[in-house]
Amino acid sequence: MSGRFITFEGIDGAGKSTHIEALAQRLRERGAEVLCTREPGGTELAEQLRELILHRPMDALTEALLVFAARRDHVQRVIAPALARGSCVVCDRFTDATFAYQGGGRGFDAGVLSQLEQWVHGALQPDLTLWLDLPAQTAAMRRAQARAADRFEAEDLAFFERVRAGYAARMAAQPQRFAHIDSSLDKAAVRAQIEAELEQRGW
Repeated sequence: MSGRFITFEGIDGAGKSTHIEALAQRLRERGAEVLCTREPGGTELAEQLRELILHRPMDALTEALLVFAARRDHVQRVIAPALARGSCVVCDRFTDATFAYQGGGRGFDAGVLSQLEQWVHGALQPDLTLWLDLPAQTAAMRRAQARAADRFEAEDLAFFERVRAGYAARMAAQPQRFAHIDSSLDKAAVRAQIEAELEQRGW
């Protein structure tokens, strides 16, 4: 169990953080070196860009360019070196989020996003993407109970339904690496689904 790249995806409120830590612990118990990271973020530069993306108004193209700039630094400085030394990288979001949020939510040109994807990380794709999926209304209620909204979280339900559809389209295009997880269930049931996916892959 080395050199695996695992990503968690889903709309805000899906519960990614809780299950990322549980998965990382599972992998460590099986002897893997695990690096947990996030996007946008993961490096000093990318974290600075994250603050701009989450809190400053901008158009969809600017947003996409900043997200990919942060990702480029993250891949070069963190993800690629960790995979090269045999670590498991567990990342809270990756490029699927850009296709979902900027492509689906903002309605930005998917062809441009695909070109940026190739320029920024080429053939590098996750070995497994766990899509924690739940209705936008359920996610909104969870977010309201948890924290103050950032620029994305303040969007309306229609935006998050488009984001959800963006994730579904991405999974349909690359089904071999996606696992669809029903995140509307309780934590134990969600964790059981994730465990089942890992067992199925012999991980």
